[in-house]
Amino acid sequence: MENINPEDDFFEKNQITVPKAVMQELVKNKFFKNALYITEIGFFINANNRYRLSESSCPDYVLVYCQNGKGHCETRNEIFPMEADQFMILSPTQFHSFQSDPNSLWSIQWLRFSGLMADELKNSLDLQQFEKPSPLFSSNQIPEAFQKIFSCLADGFALENIGYANLNLYHLITLLIFLNKESRNVKKDEDQLEQSISFMKENLHRSLTVESIAKEFNYSSSHYSTLFKQKTGLSPIDYFIRLKIQNACQLLTKSNLIVKEIAQKVGYDDPFYFSRMFKKIIGKSPIEYKERLEIERMQAVLGIQQFELAS
Repeated sequence: MENINPEDDFFEKNQITVPKAVMQELVKNKFFKNALYITEIGFFINANNRYRLSESSCPDYVLVYCQNGKGHCETRNEIFPMEADQFMILSPTQFHSFQSDPNSLWSIQWLRFSGLMADELKNSLDLQQFEKPSPLFSSNQIPEAFQKIFSCLADGFALENIGYANLNLYHLITLLIFLNKESRNVKKDEDQLEQSISFMKENLHRSLTVESIAKEFNYSSSHYSTLFKQKTGLSPIDYFIRLKIQNACQLLTKSNLIVKEIAQKVGYDDPFYFSRMFKKIIGKSPIEYKERLEIERMQAVLGIQQFELAS
């Protein structure tokens, strides 16, 4: 990695490069022979665009995490904007250059790693997907994981320190890839549940089933029902029925439709069954609800008239 001003005191204090001789000695150790190992780690905190990370052909994998601010990454083929809570993992020999936005202070952390296991990880975990900025949905532990590695290497290159730092590299990759994937799936579920509720609202005139809603969003009916109840406290059908009755209340309030017509608009062919469901949820039949609305309107009108007479 290079910096625009490599003699700058800021840069010197925030980068650690593990000497090749140390790494060669480490790799001879049976425990690390087929493992991952860190060759460099560093960070910028609230840096401006005077600081740039660039490499024409790095022999190692490069992991970069943007904690705050924004900037961009340039590779041989493309330029990517990079913002807070995004990371990239670049394969060896790739040209790359990271630089902050001229109008933004940014904080980034990076490390380089190698080892026989790295190529296996690339293939089994499809690391190529992270060769462009990838969002983090659970980033609270990332800075701490970087700091553990950096602090350990800053204490010296004793085998114990190197070993502990490299074991923490596995933890960092786990946070970035596995836990982040889990968080991404949770967010995806949240988004799809919201979409399913919107789907219900758009189809109040239909008689939807759990199976038909779940199928619309590529869930099994049992998994969808479980997720939905965790989110809302109701089963999908109970929630759908309440949406229907809520809409029926609005129609009773704002229209002159009769009960049979309202029932049809909210997906009930049988007005008597609709009335039973309405009373079960609201506590009054549709006719009683409508009559109560009329009484309240009359009371409001009389109240206004009495106020006008008194004044």
